Amino acid sequence: MEKKIMTFALIMMAIISQAQTLEECQQAAKKNYPCIKKYDLIDQTTELTVKNIKKGWLPHFTASAQTTYQSEVTSWPQSMQSIFQQMGLKMKGLTKEQYKVGIELQQTIYDGGIISNQSQIAQQEGKIQAAQNESDLYQVRKRINEMYFSLLLLDEQIKLNENLNALLLSSENKLAAWVKVGTASISDFDNVKAERLSTEQQMANLKSQRKILQHVLSTFCGIEVSQPQKPSILHSTISTNNRPELSIFDNQLKLTEIQERALNAQLRPKFGLFAQGYYGYPGLNIFEDMMSNKWRLNGIVGLKLSWNIGALYTRKNDKEKLKKQRAMIENTRDVFLFNNNIEQIQQTENISRYHSLMQSDDEIIVLRTNVRKSAESKLTHGIIDVNSLLREIYNENSAKTQRAIHEIEMLQEMYNLKYTNNE
Repeated sequence: MEKKIMTFALIMMAIISQAQTLEECQQAAKKNYPCIKKYDLIDQTTELTVKNIKKGWLPHFTASAQTTYQSEVTSWPQSMQSIFQQMGLKMKGLTKEQYKVGIELQQTIYDGGIISNQSQIAQQEGKIQAAQNESDLYQVRKRINEMYFSLLLLDEQIKLNENLNALLLSSENKLAAWVKVGTASISDFDNVKAERLSTEQQMANLKSQRKILQHVLSTFCGIEVSQPQKPSILHSTISTNNRPELSIFDNQLKLTEIQERALNAQLRPKFGLFAQGYYGYPGLNIFEDMMSNKWRLNGIVGLKLSWNIGALYTRKNDKEKLKKQRAMIENTRDVFLFNNNIEQIQQTENISRYHSLMQSDDEIIVLRTNVRKSAESKLTHGIIDVNSLLREIYNENSAKTQRAIHEIEMLQEMYNLKYTNNE
C-alpha cells in the first residue's frame, strides 16, 4: 500500500513539475529568472538608505583633541604688570603651549525639510529600480514566446515529415511487390526508397533540433517542457498600452517633482541646539588662566540658526535643469509609445494576412491531395512514372507545411500583440 502511495506521489510530482501551456512556461520562467531576486534586494537597499537618512535627526557627537604652540598670546600690558607687582600679585600670563580635549554635540531641530525630501528621493529611486526590474522581467515573456512557438513549429514539421515518410513507404511497398511480378523496374523502387531514406534523415535532424530547443526552454523555465500545447486563437486588437516601461517614465517624472521640492528646502533656515565641552588650557576664563596655568573644564550650550543663501546662486539653473530632464523623460515616453503603436499596427496586419493565407492554404491542400491520389492511381495503371508521383507527393507535403507555418506564425503574432499591449 505504501509503495503504491509513493508511486502515485512521484507521478503527481512529475506532472506538477512539467509545463505544457504557454502561460505555464511564462509564469515558470518569470519565477526562475535570476532577476526576480532583485526585488528583495532593491527593497532592502532602499529601506537601509532611508534609515540612514533619517538618522540625521539623531544628535551628532564630535570628539576632538589638539595641542598648539602660538607665536603670541594674550598678555597684560606692561603698565598693568607694574601695578600688579606693586600690589604683590604675580601674573604669569598665558603660555604659548595650549591644549584642548573636548566633545561637541549638535541636535537638529528644524532642517527646512531636507531630511524628509532626501528620504522621499531615496524611496522614489527605489521605485524606479523596481519598475526597471519589472521591465527586464517582462522581456522574458517575449523570449519564451519565440522558443515556445519555434518548438510548436518543429512539432508540426516532424508530424508532416512522418506523414510524408508513410506515403513514401506505402509507395515503396507497392513497387517492391510490382518488381517481384515484373510490372515495375528496380530503378523506380530504388528511387522511392532513396527519397524515403532522405526523409528519415530530415526527421533525425528535426528531432535533434527539437531536443536542443526543448532543453533550452526547459532550462529557461526551470521545469520540464515536454509536450507544448498549441495555444488558442486570440482576438486581440490595438488597445490601451499597459507596458511596464510606462511605470518607469511615471516614476522618473515623480522623482523630478521631489527634487524640485528639495531645491526649495535648501533655501529655508536651519535651527539646532549645540553643546561644547572641553578640558584644557586655556579655558573660557582668560583672566583666571593668566594667573594660574591649570587645565580646567569648560562648556558652552546654545541655539544655532544657519541660513545658506548660496543656494540662490544655482537655483535658477537647477530648476531649468530639472525642466530639461522632465522634457527628456516625456520625449522618451512619446518615442516608446509611438514605436509601440507602430508595432501593434504591423502585428495586427500580419495576423490578418496570415488568416487569409491559411484560407488559401486549405484550398490548395485539398487540390494537392486530390492530385496526389490521382497520381497514385495513374501509377498503378502505368499512365505516369514514379518521378511524377514523387513530385505530387512533395507538392502536397509542401502545401501542408506552408499551412502549418502560417498557422504557427499567426498564433505567434497574436501572442506577440498580447505582449506588446501587455494584456
